[in-house]
Amino acid sequence: MASLVVSNVEIMYAGIIWAVRGVSLEVGEGQIVTLLGANGAGKSTTLKAISGLLELEEGKVTTGSITYADHHIENGAPETISKLGIIQVMEGRPVFEHLTVEQNLLASAHNAPSNLRKNLEMVYELFPKLQLLKNHGAGYVSGGEQQMLCMGRALMATPKVLLLDEPSLGLAPLLIEEIYTKIKGINMEQKVSILLVEQNARVALDIADYGYVMESGKIVLDGSADKLKDNEDVKEFYLGLSGLGEKRRYKDVKHYKRRKRWL
Repeated sequence: MASLVVSNVEIMYAGIIWAVRGVSLEVGEGQIVTLLGANGAGKSTTLKAISGLLELEEGKVTTGSITYADHHIENGAPETISKLGIIQVMEGRPVFEHLTVEQNLLASAHNAPSNLRKNLEMVYELFPKLQLLKNHGAGYVSGGEQQMLCMGRALMATPKVLLLDEPSLGLAPLLIEEIYTKIKGINMEQKVSILLVEQNARVALDIADYGYVMESGKIVLDGSADKLKDNEDVKEFYLGLSGLGEKRRYKDVKHYKRRKRWL
């Protein structure tokens, strides 16, 4: 059963910039769904439409609907949507730099104040590094630790659906592996549905159940993660592999002959 449904959504900024055109996707209960695409494809805009953050950037859903658990949430207020259990982890690891790590976590417990200590212990168990750094200023911990803090902060709000925007951005390969292991653990242990936006298609498809490919504001391809991994165009344009499966050098790929079957 789909818990989050985006149906034929169009999004405009300031009433003149058409950013997303006819996007439809579903996130089933307990699923990890990934939204893939290049920079500027409209992925982050789609997440903000779901979480209600569009209004902060003069954006608006002009056509279509977004529903969660029988609630229509398109153009809804962020605080109302978060109370339903839809929590977004923003791109770029934004933290309250002047607060400590633990103060950052406590500041996000507004959805479940009665479970504050229980949720804090859960976050520290999932991210032991955060407990070690709890009295450190959040602006002075590493990028990987800030990403863990952002995810832990989202968990303090007792999410039912997590919207993750580029969690691997700017991280070293070993940290990316650790972050994605945690994402999979959150999904399995906390029973949280996840909509994951990524440019790193390889790591996203390794943990996802289903995926969508987005280009120029439109969904151009979708299918199970295994099906997308085996798609020749996805292999070449998102995984950097040729039809024979060998890795391609960037300079050989960047001027590819445009032959995507979905366009």
